Amino acid sequence: MDVIFVLLSAVSLAAWIHLIGFRGAFWRADQRLEPSLPPPPWTGVVAIVPARDEERTIEAALAGLLAQDYPGPLSIVVVDDASTDRTVEIARDLAAAPEAKGRIEVLSAPPLAAGWTGKLWAVNHGIEHAAEKMPEAEYFFLTDADTVHGRETVKTLIAKAKADGRDLVSLMVRLNCQHLWERLLIPAFVFFFQMLYPFSLVNDDDDTTAAAAGACILIRKDALERAGGIAAIRSEIIDDCALAHIVKRSGGKIWLGLAEDSESLRAYETLSEIWDMVARSAYTQLQHSPRLLGACVAGMTVVFLVPALVILALPVWGNFAALALALPAFTLMAVCYAPTLAHYRQSGAMAVMLPIAAFLFMAMTLGSATRHRRGEGAEWKARSYDDGDTPS
Repeated sequence: MDVIFVLLSAVSLAAWIHLIGFRGAFWRADQRLEPSLPPPPWTGVVAIVPARDEERTIEAALAGLLAQDYPGPLSIVVVDDASTDRTVEIARDLAAAPEAKGRIEVLSAPPLAAGWTGKLWAVNHGIEHAAEKMPEAEYFFLTDADTVHGRETVKTLIAKAKADGRDLVSLMVRLNCQHLWERLLIPAFVFFFQMLYPFSLVNDDDDTTAAAAGACILIRKDALERAGGIAAIRSEIIDDCALAHIVKRSGGKIWLGLAEDSESLRAYETLSEIWDMVARSAYTQLQHSPRLLGACVAGMTVVFLVPALVILALPVWGNFAALALALPAFTLMAVCYAPTLAHYRQSGAMAVMLPIAAFLFMAMTLGSATRHRRGEGAEWKARSYDDGDTPS
């Protein structure tokens, strides 16, 4: 048993050394937009906002778009996705208000077509409408009805796209991190996302890694058309990363970073809410592969759990050789996690809780696989999708 602990601790330490040195410096969390303005003229942008039962947040989301400090033409298209609450009424009231000045259109998506997810069906309807009614717009800004953007978000996204010749620019907005479970799990969720999709590799034109964050995506209209349009990803559950993938695969240049002043209003007050959010797509991320699931569980166990378990087991086992390897592994883990915690304004002391968060995310992933095996598919906002044969 002592030898096994020593070997596992050695593997864990080696893994962290590899992650720090050879995984695109994902842990630095330093991919941010710098405010730099290209020369005018400023091009036309249409914000596409799919909305389904968002009565609590849509007014704030639309107000944030109306308040954008953008010198060029910016229009807003809200596409209702069969809401059963006051979402449409609130959006239309705001569209009719004097401060909107006719900049907001509120549409209703047609009945959901077979093979489409509800969100992408709504987004596609909004894009088709914008392309017909506002053909001069060069970019679409895809965002969510529960997200509030800082005043200069659109301006800085356009500046980045223009200055660097990017076809898609995306920001991972700051997720809600106020309640107990959010503080434990949300920074960890972002940390794991960066580990899976190192932003520096996403932003490297010579690397095939592609990802985006769905609440804040600016995409050039002709790049979207070249990639096959929204129809090319119509059944994808993880639609943001799928969109980035087809854009990069078609020769487009993409960029992904962390947002400073755009934030999600969606709260996850209970563990079950976060559990459902992760479980609906985790096994899809693993391509519904038992082999990848096993590798994921084994990898997270060795990388995140072994150092903590060895340290906690010291009084029982007294294995100082394993401790000599586990302690630096745990220290490297905490150091790597610190920048993401700082981004979420959390104490660095929360780094010691990362193994607990990793264990819970492993359980959520296993729960996602169990749902799939039961034929339940992914579920979101009272819709269930059979994602067993979803193309990647």
